[in-house]
Amino acid sequence: MSPAATLQLLRPCDVTLALTHALTALLAELVTAGSPLGWVEPPGLSEVGDIVESIAAASELNDAAGVLATSASVPGETSRLVGFGFWQRYARPTHQPQADLPLLAIAQQHQGRGTGGAMLDQLVRAARLSGVEQLTLDSRGDNRAAHALWRSRGFTEYGRLPDFVAVGDARYDKTFWVLDVRTEPGGSS
Repeated sequence: MSPAATLQLLRPCDVTLALTHALTALLAELVTAGSPLGWVEPPGLSEVGDIVESIAAASELNDAAGVLATSASVPGETSRLVGFGFWQRYARPTHQPQADLPLLAIAQQHQGRGTGGAMLDQLVRAARLSGVEQLTLDSRGDNRAAHALWRSRGFTEYGRLPDFVAVGDARYDKTFWVLDVRTEPGGSS
């Protein structure tokens, strides 16, 4: 059993080449294993670096937030990156009260152990504190574990595009989810 992950919000000072390499390796591992993260081939170092730098910079303006999950395999060992997720505000002026959550990636050995839920909770709190009204995301239709996580945190599926996602010859539905973050869990404001 993997030890619990430690979470922290991404800050500009966290953006290092080492972090970019670690995230690139994590995404390569997940994409190669077939995780439905939106890539058919693993993203390269430059693409990952652009994502991390963009989210860290936008977080300074309350227009994005990223969360890092780290864990040591053995107590006392150096921690390694086991998860990364982020939300970002929509760019259109009429959509700026809202944000999208395009990525929540968790190392396979940490899936099903609460890491994803803890990361999502931290991202929702950061969105609420940044004045986001609704947080949206989309997901591949066969990603049942993610759908269970979204539902457990109050997200509602509001749409579905049949056979929209193409992975080679395979086709999957694309599902759309929303959470009103103006209220605390349980319905209070």
